[in-house]
Amino acid sequence: MEAAANPLIPNTAELVVGVIAFSLLFIVLRSRVVPMFEKAFTARTEAIEGGIAKAEHAQREAEAALKAYTAQLNDARSEAQSIREEARVQGAAIIEDLRGKAQEEASRITAAAHASIEAERQQAVASLRHEVGALATELASKIVGEALDDQVRQSGIVDRFLTDLEKSSK
Repeated sequence: MEAAANPLIPNTAELVVGVIAFSLLFIVLRSRVVPMFEKAFTARTEAIEGGIAKAEHAQREAEAALKAYTAQLNDARSEAQSIREEARVQGAAIIEDLRGKAQEEASRITAAAHASIEAERQQAVASLRHEVGALATELASKIVGEALDDQVRQSGIVDRFLTDLEKSSK
């Protein structure tokens, strides 16, 4: 009797067929399937790297746009500040100009009022001289008893009297 075959040790023929089948399967997989997987992995890697590059590029553009926006905003703020300052200076100049014009107008009105008052005073003095002269002449003619109707003579007497009166009051 032959010794019973050990179930753990395979037959040589099966072992040869198994190695040949495995080698054929390995060669087919290595030549056909692996390149397709590598192509898919390469495409996916390139897509991911391209996406990362695009994202980094977009981020750099966004940072550049942010810097440009910040610079424009700062320029706009400084321009607005200079415009406000210029408007304030112009406003102060306009106010000063208006004050000057108002002062000139007030001075002109005051001068006109003084001139008007002086003219009215002169007119009142002349009117008073005439009335005082007429009254004085009338009184003098009543006292003296003779008529002092001569206008030139009457004006001379009144002027001399008022001049003497002014000298004595000073």
